Amino acid sequence: MKTFDKNYKLLEEMYQDGYFPDFLVDKVKAELQKVIDLLEKGETDREAVQEKLDEAVCAINDLQEEFDENDSEIETVARDCIGESVGYILAWFGIPIDVEEAIRERDW
Repeated sequence: MKTFDKNYKLLEEMYQDGYFPDFLVDKVKAELQKVIDLLEKGETDREAVQEKLDEAVCAINDLQEEFDENDSEIETVARDCIGESVGYILAWFGIPIDVEEAIRERDW
């Protein structure tokens, strides 16, 4: 079974930008890690992977209020950064899901 690229830093741009509190970026990362964990177990079924992505994105949606409470928001930089990380994860594991489809449940 393939493990995720240890050299790739998920959400790096968000971590480098002081606008995004690290503890909240950690929560976003934890949701993406759930997708990675599924893929590392060898899951390749597109529907199963998309279901896990939908769960992760909905959980990230739920963080918006907490971002607001900390004078931050999931805005353009965050959207691009999350999308880029999801795209990298899918490419790394060879899962043929378009990034826009992968994060289809987003409301940010």
